[in-house]
Amino acid sequence: QVQLVESGGGLVQPGGSLRLSCVASGSLIRISAMGWYRQAPGKQRDLVAHITTDGITNFADSVKGRFTISREGAKNTVYLQMNSLKPEDTAVYNCYLDGGPLGRYWGQGTQVTVSS
Repeated sequence: QVQLVESGGGLVQPGGSLRLSCVASGSLIRISAMGWYRQAPGKQRDLVAHITTDGITNFADSVKGRFTISREGAKNTVYLQMNSLKPEDTAVYNCYLDGGPLGRYWGQGTQVTVSS
């Protein structure tokens, strides 16, 4: 069993920054990648950022240049640094972990609200 716990969400003004963290624990036999999705009310869930164990990253076009993703392998932790936040970044952000043949695991989500 694998558990993912996110933290760092909250309310921020437009132009502000937040850093989300996601800590994985449990039977972590193999991790191939970690990342973040987000879902705004009434919209589909979209990939925000992804990072492999080799450090290869990819981002949604809407966040390129504003968001960065990083990992601390020893701590099984992934971070999402979000800068220059916009109201359209408001969503529930979910962390995920790709465990190879074990499949994908999800966190419970953390709310990010960008509003003045």
